[in-house]
Amino acid sequence: MRWLWIDCIIKYDADKQLVAIKNVSLSEYYLHDHIIGGKPIMPFSLMIEGMAQTAGILVGSVNKFKEKVILAKIAKATLDSDVTAGDTVRFEASIDNIDESGAATCGFIDRRVAGGDAWERVGRVDLLFSHIDKNMAGTEFPEHNFVFSDNFKMILDTAGLASLAE
Repeated sequence: MRWLWIDCIIKYDADKQLVAIKNVSLSEYYLHDHIIGGKPIMPFSLMIEGMAQTAGILVGSVNKFKEKVILAKIAKATLDSDVTAGDTVRFEASIDNIDESGAATCGFIDRRVAGGDAWERVGRVDLLFSHIDKNMAGTEFPEHNFVFSDNFKMILDTAGLASLAE
């Protein structure tokens, strides 16, 4: 992954659920190009990508990251409020169904406004993933497209999941 849209994993329930956090900082370059009502906002497409990374980690962890997992389809995405600088975003992903061809996940995105304690629902994102090694057997894929970056490995390591990716 070239860009990471999660900062840390805060909960992992093997084969069932993964929860990740993203702290939205005004220093992030993309905020300066997305202003609504005078406030910089995190684009919805990046929130969906954060959910895809969270759910993709969960799906990949089921088989200890031995299969190449790619996002195949956004089955449903509803995002009902904005996230702005200073907010914390929580991505909660769970597996609805998984088999040798892929997985279906459902996820919720919440935010905590800077200085607040309560989480507020931002939206829901349901995704479908493909195990391309199974679905496109015989096709050659360059390994460098699927190698975990050092930052990604650090996120797994701090969550105690690095041993799954070895």
